[in-house]
Amino acid sequence: MYAEFAWLIPIFPLIAFIIIGFLGNKLFKKAEGGAPIAIIMAAISCVLSLLVAYETLTTGGVYKASLEWMIVDGFTFNMGIYIDNLTALMLIVVSFIATLVVIYSVGYMHAEGDKRRRYYAIISLFIGVMLGLVLASNFLQMFIFWELVGLCSYLLIGFWNTKPSAASAAKKAFLVTRIGDIMFMLGLIIFFVGFGGNLDFDYIFNNVDLFMGGDTLLTIGTFMIFGGAIGKSAQFPLHDWLPDAMEGPTTVSALIHAATMVKAGVYLVARSYPVLLETPDTLLIIAAVGGFTALFAATMALNNTNIKRVLAYSTISQLGYMFLALGASGYLFVMSGDPNTGYMAGMAHLMNHAFFKALLFLSAGAVIHAVHTEDMMRMGGLSKKLKITSTVMLLGCISIAGIPPFSGFWSKDEILATVFETGSYNIGFYLLYAMGIVAAFITAFYMFRLWFLTFKGKPRDQELYDHAHEAPKVMWVPLAILAVLAVGSGLAGILLGMEGTIEPARYLLEGMHISSGTDMIVNVFTHGLTYVSILVAVLGIVVAYLMYCSKTIDPARISESKIGKKLGNVLLARYGFTAGYDLFGTKVIYGIARAVDWFDRNIIDGIVKLISLICTLVGKLLRFVQNGLVQTYASIVVVGASLIVILLLAFGGMF
Repeated sequence: MYAEFAWLIPIFPLIAFIIIGFLGNKLFKKAEGGAPIAIIMAAISCVLSLLVAYETLTTGGVYKASLEWMIVDGFTFNMGIYIDNLTALMLIVVSFIATLVVIYSVGYMHAEGDKRRRYYAIISLFIGVMLGLVLASNFLQMFIFWELVGLCSYLLIGFWNTKPSAASAAKKAFLVTRIGDIMFMLGLIIFFVGFGGNLDFDYIFNNVDLFMGGDTLLTIGTFMIFGGAIGKSAQFPLHDWLPDAMEGPTTVSALIHAATMVKAGVYLVARSYPVLLETPDTLLIIAAVGGFTALFAATMALNNTNIKRVLAYSTISQLGYMFLALGASGYLFVMSGDPNTGYMAGMAHLMNHAFFKALLFLSAGAVIHAVHTEDMMRMGGLSKKLKITSTVMLLGCISIAGIPPFSGFWSKDEILATVFETGSYNIGFYLLYAMGIVAAFITAFYMFRLWFLTFKGKPRDQELYDHAHEAPKVMWVPLAILAVLAVGSGLAGILLGMEGTIEPARYLLEGMHISSGTDMIVNVFTHGLTYVSILVAVLGIVVAYLMYCSKTIDPARISESKIGKKLGNVLLARYGFTAGYDLFGTKVIYGIARAVDWFDRNIIDGIVKLISLICTLVGKLLRFVQNGLVQTYASIVVVGASLIVILLLAFGGMF
C-alpha cells in the first residue's frame, strides 16, 4: 500500500528546494531563511519513508514500478523505483538523520543571515537526490542521482565560498570523486554491453549467468563499479578529499558522513551484491581495500587536533569496516557455499554508524558553536559548561569504540568474527582481521583522546571557556534522540529480530537458521573473539585516559621524542597523500593540459589556418580568371585543349 507512494519520498525535499530557492528572500525574511519549509518537507518524507520501510521489512517482499523513459537505437531505458529490505534500511537512515540535521540547523545556522536561504535550498536538494539514488530501479538512474549527489556536496562543502580553503576543499572533493565516477561509468558500459542493453536491477540480479563476455570481463565490470564506491566513500587511495571537506558547516559534515554521500558507496556495493557474488576476485579486493583503509585512516586521527577532522578520519575508517564486511561475507559464501551474517553485520554497522556519527558531529557542532574554534588544544574543561553536550558525546564515543551493549559493539564484533572465519579459506583474511583489531584499539584511543581534550582537565583558553554556553534546545533535542539510538539501536535490532531482514540476495540466506535475539546475544558472549574486540577497545580507552586525563603518561614526552616527531609529521602530512595529490595535479595534470593546449593551438589551429590560407590563395587566383570577358574564357579553353593534345602525344602509349 505505502510502497505505491514511495516515489513521493524524494519529491517533498525537491519541492522544498524549489520553493526556498526560487521564491526570493522576502518570503523567508522572518522565517529562518526557509527553515520551516525544509523541516516540514523533510519530516513528511521521513514519515513516508518509515511507513514504506515498515511495510517492506514486515512483508519481506520486493516492490517494483517503472516507466519507459526513452528509447535509443532500439534500447529502452526505464525510470522507476525498486524497494527491498536494503532500500528500506537506507530510507530510514537517510530520511531520519536528514530531518534531525535540518532541525538542528535552525540553531546552528541562525547567525548566517541571508545565506540561510541558499543553505536550506541546497540541503533540501541534497536530501532529495540522495533519496532518489536509494529508490532507483536501475544502474543508469542511480548514476544520474549519483552525480547530482556529488554536485550538491560540492555546493555545500564550499558553502562559505569566500574562504579560499572552503573553495579549494569543494573543488578537491568534486575532482577526486570524479575519478571514481569515471570508473563507475565504465562499469556501467560493461554491464550495458554484457547484459544486452538492460541495466534494470531486477533483470541483472536474476540473469547474472546470462552475462555476455566471460568471467574476466564481468570481474573488470564489478571492479569498476567498486571504483565508484572508492571515490564516493573516500576509501584508499581516493580518501584524501574527505578531511578537507570539513570546511563546510558542521551540519553538512554530519549529513555527508552519517546519511548521504559517503554512504552511497557502501549502498552501491551492497546493491550490486548478487553480481559481486559471481566475482570472488573483486570481493577479495573489496575486503582488502576496506581492511587496509580501516587501519590506515585510523592512524591519521592519532595526533590531529581539529575536532571535525578527527571525526572525518573516523568516518573513513568505519566505512572501511563496512567494505571489509561486505567483501569477507561474499568471499566466505562463494568459497564455502554456507550462508553467513557478515553482510547483515556490514549493513547494521552502516545504520549504527549513521546514528553515532551524526551524534558525534552534531555534538562537535555544539562545541564549536559554544567556543567558536575547532582546535581541541584550545578547549578543555568544557564538561562543566556543556553538560548535555559532553554527556551525549561521551555516549557516541563509547558506541564507536565498540563497548557493549552500545550499538557500535554488535555490528563491529560480527564483522570481525566473519573476517576471522573467512581466514580458513584465505590466510590473507587473518591479516585483515589483525588490521581490524588494531584499528579498533586506535579508534577507541583517539575518540576518547578527543573527548578528554575537549571536556576534561583545565581550560587551555580561559577566554573561550568563559564565553562557552550550552546549545539551545533546538540543537540538543536532536542530540538526545541520536544518543538514545547510539546506545540502543544495535541491541534493539537483535531483540526485535531485525538481524534477518537485510538479505543481500534472496538466495544468500536461503536455509539459514536465524536464532532468537536472546540466543544470538548468548552466542556472542560465548565466543572468544568477542572478548578480544572488547579488550582492545577498553585498552584504547585506558591508554587515552592515562595520557590525556590523569596525565600518568606524558603525551608531550612521546610527541617530542625523535621517533614521535618523525611519526607525528608523517601523520600530519597524511602520509604524503595531500602533497602527492597536489604534485599530481600541478605537475602531471597541468603538464598534460599544457601539452594538449600547445597541440591544439599550434597543430590543430595550424592545420585550420593552413587550409584557410590555401583557400584564400586559390580564391585570389580564380578571381583573376573569372573576369567576365569571353576572350579570356576562349583563351583558357584553347590552352587547356592544347595541353591535352600535348599530353596525349607525349604519353600516348600509356593511355
